[in-house]
Amino acid sequence: MPYIANTQADREEMFKRIGCADFAEMWRQAQVTVPEPSLDKLPHGLSEFEVVSNLKNLAAKNASELVNFLGAGYYDHIIPAAVSEITSRTEFYTAYTPYQPEASQGTLQAIYEYQSMICRLTGMPVANASLYDGGTALFEAMMMSVRATRRRQVVISEAVSPIFRKMIECYSTNLDIELISVPAGIDDSNQQALLDAVTDATACVMVQYPNVFGTIEDWAEFTDKVHVKKAMAVCSTYPIALALLTPPGELGFDIVTGEGQSMGIPLSFGGPYLGFMSVTQKLMRKMPGRICGRALSHTTDSEGHDGFVLTLQAREQHIRRESAMSNICTNENLCALSALVYLSCIGKQGLIDVAQLCASKAVFAREQLLAIKGVEPVGGDAFFNEFVIKLPTDAGEVVGKMIDKGFAPGFPLGRYYDDRRDQLLVAVTEKRTREEIKALANALEGVLWN
Repeated sequence: MPYIANTQADREEMFKRIGCADFAEMWRQAQVTVPEPSLDKLPHGLSEFEVVSNLKNLAAKNASELVNFLGAGYYDHIIPAAVSEITSRTEFYTAYTPYQPEASQGTLQAIYEYQSMICRLTGMPVANASLYDGGTALFEAMMMSVRATRRRQVVISEAVSPIFRKMIECYSTNLDIELISVPAGIDDSNQQALLDAVTDATACVMVQYPNVFGTIEDWAEFTDKVHVKKAMAVCSTYPIALALLTPPGELGFDIVTGEGQSMGIPLSFGGPYLGFMSVTQKLMRKMPGRICGRALSHTTDSEGHDGFVLTLQAREQHIRRESAMSNICTNENLCALSALVYLSCIGKQGLIDVAQLCASKAVFAREQLLAIKGVEPVGGDAFFNEFVIKLPTDAGEVVGKMIDKGFAPGFPLGRYYDDRRDQLLVAVTEKRTREEIKALANALEGVLWN
């Protein structure tokens, strides 16, 4: 918001309405403790030009031109120019599901098409109109499992994104839920240990596909065994990878969630991003968030076009209040629209091509990095576009030195895994060139041995 139109008279009127003489009295009435001297030390307001210049100078301190090999759930993909061109149109430019939905048929049709594409990607029959981000979507999947099974224990693999796990721990702090974390293997989710942790009190088992180390695992037999124990199988996934991998729905998962940032949404200091969710038909009425439906035979407009509605709203908080499926009261509609436009622009074959480029360039990058003296592989060859390498020194220190050379070389796993301080998670997308990959390897070799 570049311009605030409030005049001094406007502010005085607002203070009068709320019964305060000034800001200091407003803080006191709000019972916010602000030391009196600190109010006097607040700087005087700057002009618009000065504020913008100040912010630009601060932003310029960020290392924003790095060659990016970061991943761990958030990826630097090419975004077609049409995405921002379409989503910035005034009829679309809102984060909200319309409050008078049937009067917004264009938005509802976009939501419906987005849901349809998520279903096709995940191999599941039903998807919602989006959630906040991948971490909260996984939390909502956990809560849906608890409601559906009436059990309070949750088993989660430590091969699930540690960022997502931190979010789940935070959300669950004051809930009557027992979280059981199962340590990961060298590069896998330790499936047998996960199964051994399942008891008669377990609501669900949560895993990631591909996992946080980039490894692709076969979950078909695992989900069958989870179901035998009357628990649910929940999967967090990477949508670009699903262009090549077996869809989670065909592997027997009950709930599939993920972070949709890779579909047409830029990296932006953590958001706004996009959480997607799809479920089995059986769980449709227990799913949180909006669901857009299409009227096939009865509801049409004056030109005979099918009508779109927000359906099954008896699940939601504005009807069921505290008994709602979730207290999240909106979705990431603009981000979901970005994902829809992205997928529409590149098409089915285009998505496959993007995924194949990611996979093949990752293989090339791994070969280049493993050719460096002292760099060792971690895990096997079954990965999509991310892999782990072991360095002869602390990976966090190496990352700092590589940033000075113009590279974000990967994610130092020691930040979340104490026993992996010498390991680096490297992600490669279609955006990275062979020249950039070779330059990464040369720079890393120089940092390690010069």
